[in-house]
Amino acid sequence: MLSKVWSAATLGIDATRIIVEVDGGSYAALPGFTLVGLPDAAVREAYSRVRSALHHCGLWMPPRRITVNLSPADVKKEGSSFDLPIAIGILHALEFLRDEEIAGRVFTGELSLDGTIAPIRGTLSISSALAGDDEVRELIVPMANAAEAAAVASVRVIGAAHLTSLIAHLRGDTPLPRALSCSAVEFDFGEAADFADVRGQAQAKRALEVAAAGGHNVMLVGPPGSGKTMLAKRLPSILPRLSSDEAITTTKIHSVAGTLPKGSGLLAKRPFRAPHHTISTASLVGGGSPPRPGEVSLSHHGVLFLDELPEFRRDTLEVMRQPMEDGVVTIGRVTRTVTFPARFTLAAALNPCPCGYFNDSRHECSCSQIQIARYLAKISGPLLDRIDLQVEVPALTAAEVSSTASGEPSSAIRDRVEQARTIQRERFRRTSMQCNAEMATRSLRRHCELDAPSRRLLEQAMTRLGLSARAYDRVLKVSRTIADLAGSGHIETAHVAEAVQYRALDRSYFRSG
Repeated sequence: MLSKVWSAATLGIDATRIIVEVDGGSYAALPGFTLVGLPDAAVREAYSRVRSALHHCGLWMPPRRITVNLSPADVKKEGSSFDLPIAIGILHALEFLRDEEIAGRVFTGELSLDGTIAPIRGTLSISSALAGDDEVRELIVPMANAAEAAAVASVRVIGAAHLTSLIAHLRGDTPLPRALSCSAVEFDFGEAADFADVRGQAQAKRALEVAAAGGHNVMLVGPPGSGKTMLAKRLPSILPRLSSDEAITTTKIHSVAGTLPKGSGLLAKRPFRAPHHTISTASLVGGGSPPRPGEVSLSHHGVLFLDELPEFRRDTLEVMRQPMEDGVVTIGRVTRTVTFPARFTLAAALNPCPCGYFNDSRHECSCSQIQIARYLAKISGPLLDRIDLQVEVPALTAAEVSSTASGEPSSAIRDRVEQARTIQRERFRRTSMQCNAEMATRSLRRHCELDAPSRRLLEQAMTRLGLSARAYDRVLKVSRTIADLAGSGHIETAHVAEAVQYRALDRSYFRSG
């Protein structure tokens, strides 16, 4: 008997339906198992897991020549998620299951040798791909992935923990309950870091507020112990709450990457990723076989924090330029091209020199000009142009260190940020843009008009600081965000002056060597 069982495969963060065809063969042929359809090593090993799982569930497999085809054959099949549909297809082909018991059902999951259905990657992508498909009546996933898949409320998701209980469900003997939907997203900070804990550093906190309000990249420069890392770790606490669409996309990426906590539904908090400076290029931007998302994609709709920026390999940093500009990472392979979202806020921190005390009035710098220039040269001009705000974080004074007064809480700052983002959503309601940092040239001309005094100020700053055309546009975007925070419909001279101030390090540090 020939059986056809529905399954699905992930391609990047999307998914496509796969048909698992099983030919039960006959007793006349020599016993064996053949698997075709462009499977990888993990898929080819499925038969050993399936055979053991069926045996431990008390199901006998007759000595037949069984052939399994994964269709369409030109799509590479990867991972262990085809164990369950292959097992169901064999049972159907051997007439242990009837046609109506598998019709309209999509199966995905890994089988342990004892029949336990183990979790897999990418179930949310699969569930999203099936939304609106009237032919699908149920999506069967591992119990550990049920909450994640059920985030798409229009798809009926069933979580199964063991092959025995799933067979009982298919036969109607003991139906399994529908998994609960997790489509409602609540932003809960809990014990998260708060800006109220930060002493002093008013300029740096203001810069981070501007960065959060407009989606701008920010760089913090200062001596060791000045609080750069402390400030960066609190940036997610003032970002706007995740929308449902943002939560689904972010969760898809982490699900495909295998970083989603076991048994969790949608991610409720914006991601904060802080890779070590020894990270490889593939780990940072994505790669491998099969292609997996890197840190820039795992930071999508969140913060990517690069501490000790000059310690990263220069070629690794340069690869980030395209994702920072376009918001996506495209990984090309011979068989296919995969695209991962990468719309993140970059927060970088670095010392101004190898010893860390250049321009510090309380400590003498032991570095030569050549050492400083070589140290800062690891950050290229094009990469620096893509960082909108460059902020100096000086060492705290004794009075600031001993102060017991609390600063402004993150909740108050976040309220102002969300008001500014509301203005931007209304401004870009007819486009795909979400914030000022995403504006292209045409949008800049339309939304960032300057009066004569503001234009003269910006032209003078461009000449004095030697700003590039890209940096000029960045100043305009930051000016627009500062105006939004002030509730102003027009960019004023004070807004431009503050934005120019955030490029002052172009002169004091990066052009000093």
